[in-house]
Amino acid sequence: MPALDTESWVTDGGLETDLIFNHGAELPEFAAFPLVEDDDGIALLEGYYAAYAAIAAAAGAGLLLETPTWRANPDWAAKVGYDAAALDRANRSAVDLVRRIVARAGSDRVLVSGCVGPRGDGYVAAGADPDEAADYHSTQVASLRAAGVDLVHVMTMTEPAEAVGVARAAHAEGLPVAVSFTVETDGRLPDGTSLHDAVAQVDAAAAPDWYGVNCAHPTHVALALDGGDWQQRLVFLRPNASTMSHEELDAMEELDAGDLSRLVSSAAGVRGQVPSMRVLGGCCGTDSRHVAALWGVGPAALL
Repeated sequence: MPALDTESWVTDGGLETDLIFNHGAELPEFAAFPLVEDDDGIALLEGYYAAYAAIAAAAGAGLLLETPTWRANPDWAAKVGYDAAALDRANRSAVDLVRRIVARAGSDRVLVSGCVGPRGDGYVAAGADPDEAADYHSTQVASLRAAGVDLVHVMTMTEPAEAVGVARAAHAEGLPVAVSFTVETDGRLPDGTSLHDAVAQVDAAAAPDWYGVNCAHPTHVALALDGGDWQQRLVFLRPNASTMSHEELDAMEELDAGDLSRLVSSAAGVRGQVPSMRVLGGCCGTDSRHVAALWGVGPAALL
């Protein structure tokens, strides 16, 4: 089992927003996984991930990199022209690419996490059935397992049911699994469930190994915390740079890179309340500069 409960880990930032707004990449349907099949795309991803390897080295922390596969499930893949065979190939290639990058990092603490995203919109709770979700996500999870990921991490869960399904799919493949929920500006999931209750519901049905919160500013995450023992199940923190709501961010045509000092101070406040949060990176609007600041690493480390 990866030592996420006892050691600290640098993970990456807002892959898609960074590539689109800071590097001019075109990602139809917000899908980054097709980049793994193109030489220019591979070079772009290698540069992206290398910055986080440098942060981990400077911080003296482990390196946990997520595969660029948040959109690599059947529904989203079909929208960008991928059939089942092509999607399996892309998921496996994504793992191979990240594995090569962590091998070059030269650290003795590296993990490749197979990133899974929601079947639908990452900000909208559309309703889900746990059994149907398990069946749906099992294809991608099987591809990630076959390619040799160390764990599966499903991010931006908007409701407990789909999270249960992904956890079941990972358990069926014998993989450790993390579930990260997103919260709105009031600290609740998009379907209105409290973070506390979401963790309890998923634990009762198909307990994952770890939980986290992503795609929300730390000031929003703080509203979800009540001081209960359940908080010690939270290990991953991948905050947004912006304090805007999901609805506002969806409507933005320019990147909101947020207030860096506020991001750092508010994330420190959340981690102070939840010291079990040992995997720290970013989500929408963040790049390597944000993650370096969260780790207290100077910009020289990125050069």
